[in-house]
Amino acid sequence: MKAFLFSLLIALTISSCSKPAENGLQDLSATEFQQSIQTNASSQVLDVRTPDEFTGGHLAGAISADISSEAFQQAAEALDKNKAVFVYCLSGGRSSQAAQQLVAMGFKEVYNLGGGILAWNAANLLLSTEEGATSQHAGMTLATFETQIKGKKKVIIDYNATWCGPCKTLSPILEAYVKDQKGAVELIKIDVDANPELAKAKNIEAIPYLELYHDGKLSWKNVGLIGRAELNKL
Repeated sequence: MKAFLFSLLIALTISSCSKPAENGLQDLSATEFQQSIQTNASSQVLDVRTPDEFTGGHLAGAISADISSEAFQQAAEALDKNKAVFVYCLSGGRSSQAAQQLVAMGFKEVYNLGGGILAWNAANLLLSTEEGATSQHAGMTLATFETQIKGKKKVIIDYNATWCGPCKTLSPILEAYVKDQKGAVELIKIDVDANPELAKAKNIEAIPYLELYHDGKLSWKNVGLIGRAELNKL
């Protein structure tokens, strides 16, 4: 009897772990996302970043469908709602919004790339170099970054992107904090879109992302929006 109950418990656990996401929407890791696309014979892949981001490097076979323009609606309407659709952006925020819209439009199976292109790069997966896509500009290297912070007593690094809403909210908070320190703290802002090599080297999978360095050594880091009260504790 005990053996039967134990087997039943294991079966229920496995069943609960493999249960598909509610409403047909599921977040996947970078490797899961890649494998799912490769094993799905009729993959429909939407890149919901801006056209400039798309041309800088994208997943093979992806369709450019900027979520902030009519391009997304037009691209979505051209897809088969009964087939799986895969969506991604830089860090996962815009694609989550796009995935919700696809579900609302009646798509039965929607997969979102958790962490976006940042997670894709961190997993050492390749971006497309097919016709219509140019090689992604590497931007700042880790070595160049280390040179920038060398010799600085205290510096905050703000990793951001121009399209990132929380990054825009955080920016004036950081600037006001640094100003109040009267030169004791320096602020360096780094656009992850323009510096993909550095973002990959640091395994940045979400923004805003902050780092604090004392005498060139990392002493604190934070992912996501943060308030002035937390900064005052640094």
